[in-house]
Amino acid sequence: MGSADYDFRTVWRVAGRPDEVADVLGDATAFPRWWPSVYLGADPAAGALDATAPGLPRPVALHTKGWLPYTLRWTLTVTEPVTDHGFALTAAGDLNGTGRWTFEQDGPETVITYRWRVRAAKPLLRRLSWLLKPAFAANHHWAMARGEESLALELRRRRHHDHPEAVPPPPPSTFRRLARLLETGRLHNE
Repeated sequence: MGSADYDFRTVWRVAGRPDEVADVLGDATAFPRWWPSVYLGADPAAGALDATAPGLPRPVALHTKGWLPYTLRWTLTVTEPVTDHGFALTAAGDLNGTGRWTFEQDGPETVITYRWRVRAAKPLLRRLSWLLKPAFAANHHWAMARGEESLALELRRRRHHDHPEAVPPPPPSTFRRLARLLETGRLHNE
């Protein structure tokens, strides 16, 4: 494995059924609403409607960040139908590779496993991975921990749809001002 290659395995455990988890994780366009600490933007990818295979969601252009103050732009394409057993995806852009979500019922909880194999293509990450790979990996682990927390809250919110205010909001983005500047492109003009 090269210095810009990353291979992560993340395991989450949340209260809920696999079909509920699949409904949430299978809709990448909703990530900024319930996982705002990581997902700054999610829009259907331009020109992707014609290339989408039947039964698969349209690819989504994502703008993401972790704890560290840099952002990534990449397109998530689901490559297998989203089921209550999981699904597979590809990433293209600042990250290139594959991911696989699997869901398994364990009593009242679902065990979620995510295998993420990517190569950093963003010049900053690619050039500095040889030196900062542990920091970049820690950034990924931080983002995934926020994901588990945010998913658990989203599942609770869906169950309490009559009183969503009874569920706390998801954790916010770090460096919110910097993230807004990066998102709008104003940082490069200041």
